[in-house]
This record gives sequence, C-alpha cells and structure tokens, in this order.
Amino acid sequence: MTKQELVENIFRKQSFLCVGLDTDLKKVPQHLLNEEDPIFAFNKAIIDATAPYCVAYKPNLAFYECFGLKGWMAFEKTINYIKENYPDQFIIADAKRGDIGNTSAMYARCFFDETGVDSLTVAPYMGEDSVTPFLQYEGKWVILLALTSNKGSHDFQLTESTEGERLFEKVLRVSQQWANDEQMMYVVGATQGRLFEDIRKIVPNHFLLVPGVGAQGGSLEEVCKYGMTKDCGLLVNSSRGIIYADTTERFAEVAGEKARELQQQMAACLQTIG
Repeated sequence: MTKQELVENIFRKQSFLCVGLDTDLKKVPQHLLNEEDPIFAFNKAIIDATAPYCVAYKPNLAFYECFGLKGWMAFEKTINYIKENYPDQFIIADAKRGDIGNTSAMYARCFFDETGVDSLTVAPYMGEDSVTPFLQYEGKWVILLALTSNKGSHDFQLTESTEGERLFEKVLRVSQQWANDEQMMYVVGATQGRLFEDIRKIVPNHFLLVPGVGAQGGSLEEVCKYGMTKDCGLLVNSSRGIIYADTTERFAEVAGEKARELQQQMAACLQTIG
C-alpha cells in the first residue's frame, strides 16, 4: 500500500483508526475456548465487526509467539483473512525487530515475503545496518520506534546530548537519511502530549503510528491538535479499549460499537483539515 492509497482510504472512511489485535486467551470470552483455534475465532469476529470503522490492524507478535506453532498459525490465518476479505486494510506486524544486518534480513524475509504484511515495527538502536534490510522491499513500510507511550520511555528516549538534542530527536533526524515518508513511519505514544509539536518540526510529513489512546490514558484530541498534518499523518491504535470492551457473547458487537465511536471522533478531527 502506497502512502497516497493510505491517505485516500483515511479520507474515504473518515477514520485513521488502527485496531490492535493483542489477543490474550486469558481475556477472550470463555465460550471461544471451545473453538479449534480460539485466537483466530476471536480475531475473525473482531475484524468483521470493526472493519467498517478502521483503516489498519496491528497484531502484536508477542501474543502469538507465546503459543509456539499454534500461535504462528493463528497469526498467519489472521493476516490471510484480512488480506482476502478486507484488502483495503493496512496490516502492521508489531514485532519490534532489529538486529545485525544478516539477522534483520531474515526477519524481513519472514514478515514481508512469507506472511505478506504491509509494515513492521522496528527498533532503531543498533543503527542503520540493522534497519536497511527491511527497506529493500518495494511497497513495504518500516515503522521505527521513536518516542513510545510507556513510562520507561523517559529513561532513555528523552536523554539529552551535550548539544541539547534528545535521543528520540536524533533517531528522527538521522533515520530520515535511510528512507523517506513513502516508506518509513514512526511510533510516537499518545501519552507524549505536546511533544508531538517537537516531533513535527523534524518529521513534518511522515505518518505516525500512535499507541496509547484509551487504556493507557492518551488523548485523541491532543494527538490530533499537535500531530495531525494536511494528509492526516496519523494511525491511532486502540487495542484493549475495543477488543476487550465486553467479555460476553456480544463481545464483537460491542467492539464494533467502540470502534464506531472512535471513528466518529476521528471524522470530526478530519473535518478540521478539510
């Protein structure tokens, strides 16, 4: 999916919602545990209910890898189901990979050649040669960790150099030498508030993947106020607030309602840029 295709889809659906598929078998409705593949059964129901209101899905690999082969099979079935039934959805594998060059090349082959996702989250802290193998795939995206939503982000990411440049700012500045805004996005947590202003000074045109709205306390209005561009420039992720909004047999219906509520808020935000 190109940047222009993503932008067109956002304005067509009046949504920049990404639904996080962090599927935890301890939290899914108990009746699904009788299914042959409860992870996929849960995901399929959530996808069918939320697809009209979102433009992206983001399965977090930790919730699949922990189950070994069965988890990987559920992950692949989920990806294939989205691609076959909702081809306009942007698929993000939230795996946070990044290693020495030949290892990154194998990770890239796994996610882009084998599973066929559109994008992959990548950790930048081993430098350029750990990221560039992911950039060799035409039409695929790297989503680089920049300023995350967790409390521990302040331990390193806000550390200043002697020149006063914060570490996340250096990541943004240097990484632009590796790829442009047609192939690279950045993870910026919704909890970072007005720091979006500082980020936009460095990357005015890149898309930002924004976790942390809802359960983690991030404000959609604040994210849009300081982070939105003329092309929207945002994919705002919600996981727990949508997929675990209900634990009864109505779970999918309620998830759809929660996704629709967010979509309506996003539509109002998009109206401000026309």
